[in-house]
Amino acid sequence: MSQSTSNRPHPPAASRAGVPSAGVPRTGRSAAPRTGVSASRGRGAPRATDQERGPRTVVEPKERRPRRLLGLWDSPVLSYYLVTGTTALLLVIGLVMVLSSSSVDALAANQSEYGVFFNQTKFALAGAILLTIASMLPRAFYKRFATLALLASFGLQLLIFTPLVRSEAGNRNWIAVPGIGTVQPSEFIKVTLAVWLGVVLARRYERLHIGKEILWPAVPGIVIALGLVLGGHDLGTALVMMIMCAGALFVAGVPMRYFGMGAVVTLVGVAAFVIPSTNRRARISSWLGGGDTTIDYQTLHGLWGLGTGGISGVGLGAGRQKWSYLPAAPNDFIYSVIGEELGLVGTVGVLVLFAILGAALVRIVRRHPDPMVKIATAGIGCWVIGQALINIGVVIGLLPVMGVPLPLVSAGGSSLIATMIALGVVISFARDEPGAREALAARPGVVRKSIAVVGRARTRRAGSDPETTTTRRAKR
Repeated sequence: MSQSTSNRPHPPAASRAGVPSAGVPRTGRSAAPRTGVSASRGRGAPRATDQERGPRTVVEPKERRPRRLLGLWDSPVLSYYLVTGTTALLLVIGLVMVLSSSSVDALAANQSEYGVFFNQTKFALAGAILLTIASMLPRAFYKRFATLALLASFGLQLLIFTPLVRSEAGNRNWIAVPGIGTVQPSEFIKVTLAVWLGVVLARRYERLHIGKEILWPAVPGIVIALGLVLGGHDLGTALVMMIMCAGALFVAGVPMRYFGMGAVVTLVGVAAFVIPSTNRRARISSWLGGGDTTIDYQTLHGLWGLGTGGISGVGLGAGRQKWSYLPAAPNDFIYSVIGEELGLVGTVGVLVLFAILGAALVRIVRRHPDPMVKIATAGIGCWVIGQALINIGVVIGLLPVMGVPLPLVSAGGSSLIATMIALGVVISFARDEPGAREALAARPGVVRKSIAVVGRARTRRAGSDPETTTTRRAKR
């Protein structure tokens, strides 16, 4: 027996080292390739071969990392998530700041300190429902009913010439609706006019260099809308609508010479509304530094609030200007309250969110193949971002007081709901970007599969426990 054992041929050294030999086939467990060095090898053992070490980890070059960011920017669903995310964040910030800025005045008027906040929350919930509905509607729906919706908004605006009208600071752009309160119809004209301009200008997209193609029907529709709004003496809303229309016409490809003509007409119209009004003349004169300083009371306290906040603010709810010093703190000057309580961090954060929203809207304009979507999105983007810049410019003293709220942030039901409907329309367009609908349809399936896998694992774990317990008891 010992002789047969000693005469047994020994395997080659390569085979003993773990590398398969061509002459000696390996079977069973030892035939599998070994990925590491054997634990029994001592310090003097030979170094492991490449096959024993296993696959090498390849480090990605730094030059390829920026491509991931470019790939993220090229994602078909990025616009959808950017618009949805920034809208939600600005809405939450607005609700928090409305509660902080309105509670003191409400207590001073012997009202609930949560009254304005609860009203704004109701408007936000209604706006969220309408935003969701608008985001689910197809483009064909907007193309079919754009004219009807514009005419309906014109009819609603005509109610300011009836006994239902309510005025504030000289503006007669509100109507009293029983059971709801006051409504500002001009806010809804912005939505319908932007979509309608997208529809009518897209039909003439290739012929807009011809003057008559611009004049009909886009220009008459714009003039009627502005006339109805100016009929209520609301110059601030009319200026925002002009910016919105200019953005839509620019993306539609209207020649620049027509914009020069429009600017001259706008300046003449603004002068015609400012010169006869004593209040508007006093505001502009005080803004230029040559009028009564009492007119600048609101602007001065707004600047003091921004200056008091510093870098990080005095703390949420700890602001002083809202204690009946700053008029319209929850509305037109809520940006000053943000600066005082949240400081430079809060004001810059709001600016960054509006910048991201604007970038997302520009992305939709550049990526979507439908001219109607491009024009309507450009109009809505110029409205929302332009109105935000006007509001911030008024608060920091770059512009005279106009009574324009900060979109999604300031208190006010009509402005909030109209803005959310408009962004819902944009979200619907973002869902139709090339490849976006397929990507959004695939992602819920991945989530459902992941949840199913986790559920099966839990079921197996729960089912195996009683079995294991029974087996152990039987062995005992």
